[in-house]
Amino acid sequence: MQTHQFQTEVRQLLDIVIHAFYSDREVFVRELVSNASDALEKLRLRQLTESGIYQPERELRISITTDEEARTLTIADAGIGMTADEVVEFLGTIAHSGTKKFLEMMKENQGGPQDLIGQFGVGFYSVFMAADKVEVTTRSWQPEAAPVHWVSDGREGYELGEAAADTPRGTSILIHLKEDAANFSKADHVRYILKKYSNFVGFPIDFNGEHLNTVQAIWMKNKKDVTAEEYEGFYQFIHHTDSKPMSYMHFSADAPIVLNSVLFVPEENPEAMGFGRCEPAVSLYCHKVLIDSKPEKLLPEWLRFLAGVVDSEDLPLNISREMLQDNSLLRKISGIITKRFIKHLEGVAKNDAETYEKFWALFGRYMKEGVVTSWEHKDALGKLLRFQSTFTEDGKLTSLDDYVSRMKENQKDIYVLYGASRAQLENSPYLDALRARGFEVLFLTEGGDQFVMDSLMKFADKDIKAIDRANLDLPELEDAQPDRPGLDEAAATALTGWVSETFKDRFSKVTTGNRVTNAPAIALQGENDLSPEVKAYFKAMGQDVPENHPEIEFNPHNPIVMKLAELRESDAALAELLAGQIINTALLRAGMLEDPAALADNSQALLEKLLQK
Repeated sequence: MQTHQFQTEVRQLLDIVIHAFYSDREVFVRELVSNASDALEKLRLRQLTESGIYQPERELRISITTDEEARTLTIADAGIGMTADEVVEFLGTIAHSGTKKFLEMMKENQGGPQDLIGQFGVGFYSVFMAADKVEVTTRSWQPEAAPVHWVSDGREGYELGEAAADTPRGTSILIHLKEDAANFSKADHVRYILKKYSNFVGFPIDFNGEHLNTVQAIWMKNKKDVTAEEYEGFYQFIHHTDSKPMSYMHFSADAPIVLNSVLFVPEENPEAMGFGRCEPAVSLYCHKVLIDSKPEKLLPEWLRFLAGVVDSEDLPLNISREMLQDNSLLRKISGIITKRFIKHLEGVAKNDAETYEKFWALFGRYMKEGVVTSWEHKDALGKLLRFQSTFTEDGKLTSLDDYVSRMKENQKDIYVLYGASRAQLENSPYLDALRARGFEVLFLTEGGDQFVMDSLMKFADKDIKAIDRANLDLPELEDAQPDRPGLDEAAATALTGWVSETFKDRFSKVTTGNRVTNAPAIALQGENDLSPEVKAYFKAMGQDVPENHPEIEFNPHNPIVMKLAELRESDAALAELLAGQIINTALLRAGMLEDPAALADNSQALLEKLLQK
């Protein structure tokens, strides 16, 4: 055996690798298994082009054994192996790209080693976090190459010599564990690590004589070759459940990024069941090796209900595989997967309406969350939204696409109305003018719907308009009744002027108009006023809420309003109470009455006044 000393830079780098790169010791097992898989893959490629392979009959597999009594862990492969020169090159110099350059960049880099590690091949040396000594025995695929034995304690240097003549092709790493790392010689602990990180490695893993990785990485297969039963079994395995997925998407791409993915929609929503916020359940892999089981930024927050796998060969990884070197690449992966999943949901909605209805009932609010938080996807997500409307039966939903397809020729906008329930909204006076024109109105009855529509703003180049706003532009009625009883222009102007003066500074405008056909009046939100939902949100956040100044529009054909116009001249006191009752009722129905007691007090005073008559 020949003794070789590590260079000063190598020792410095090795110390950094051992003490700075990894936050969890167990990842060294993953690194070595990943290296073994790479060695097997390289040999498989050699077998396609070379005829002179040493021990060509040897099966391509990984063998892992533990010895608790000896406190050792052995990881061996039947892969490409190494010659003596390759051992010196790959194991004796740690960072083949240049240790001095690496250390210089370390000094310049303020973010830590994780931003640089993808440029240097130092994964093998993570073993010294747990090892007192490491013995590597290897034999190259080249028939004439001699077997090599390499030994190091990871501190000063290494010894290099020939191995036994009967050494098989491949590489065997015998790890003599530190006393405080003895758990890596325990079978149960190592089995757990292998199941966690390496369960989908593409070559058989034998662990203490047991074939360990029995579940296939179906995301790497052509979806035509995967059965529904296999998808179901894979989902149950990764999601630790006995239930079936509601839906799944199997997606592969070669450009601009190599991606393979299988995503599942669960049959239940744990957040709806009171279990708190879902944690990410889509794992990130590279070449079938787990990188992160819960990557927080792999998919947007509003897709946190999904389970599955995303595998990319293009990931530049740090030594611990816990952080991506290039976050822009992660954003690209996220964008590609998100767009494809939205397309998948569009397909489900089109081809399997029953399943999509079930999906919407469980996960519709996540789609709404996406509209509010993901501007780049909001238009596509708009196609997935579902609401009840004046044209649907109670409980039935419609899409915005279907709404647009039913729009009248003279209808410019998409009309919506916010409220607590369909039953409440169906009796809203705001619907009068829309019903009279045959226009459909969407009922938005869930918390946050206001924010969703404010974020969406348009759909299919149609503006989305709330019908309780004052600036609603409606076409004239074709069958208007100009001769029906009502206030003439002079009487209407006198009435609105009197109301404005009597209730001074409460309203931005008091008018008469055609927005209501039955009720005496309606309260309309000013163009810049905050809706009741937004005001409630501001209050909950402890923020100052600006005062609204709604508009009041009287119905000049309503008998009560016509009587009010008479009373203001003959009995101003009674007229003021009647006007207050009409106004407070309109504000209450619009959700804009700040103090409901005002309506009760006015009602009592009005009744007392009438009884005196």
